[in-house]
Amino acid sequence: MAVVEGLIQTEADGSLSFGNHTLAQKAKKEDFEHGGDLFKVKTYGTMTKLERNGMFAYESVPGTSVTHFKEDGDGVTFTVEGKEDAQLTIGLEDETEYEVFIGGENIGKMRTSLGGKLSISVELAGEGEVDVKICK
Repeated sequence: MAVVEGLIQTEADGSLSFGNHTLAQKAKKEDFEHGGDLFKVKTYGTMTKLERNGMFAYESVPGTSVTHFKEDGDGVTFTVEGKEDAQLTIGLEDETEYEVFIGGENIGKMRTSLGGKLSISVELAGEGEVDVKICK
């Protein structure tokens, strides 16, 4: 199981890991510096939320554990794990079209909202870890 015991951490490859979907009560960590940005994570069994510099970056319902979260100018990649299927919302560029891959399968193109949010459903129950890639 890939829970992040310290709630948020930098990996050896420079990516970010955060969240702990096994917690029964809310836990949070603020002012975590990574790549020149400040991150805040709130996580537990029913929700995981990540903010970068006070702005929305990621949310899942129910809670998830995310490893190897990497963002660049073309999108985001990460691995997600949870006890049950989850609705993920990722903060990206406003009104931009992205191609979405879940578990290596192309699920098609999706467009972000005016606020730059993209919502996807990921089947996690009994799956273990699932890779997600969202790119322009």
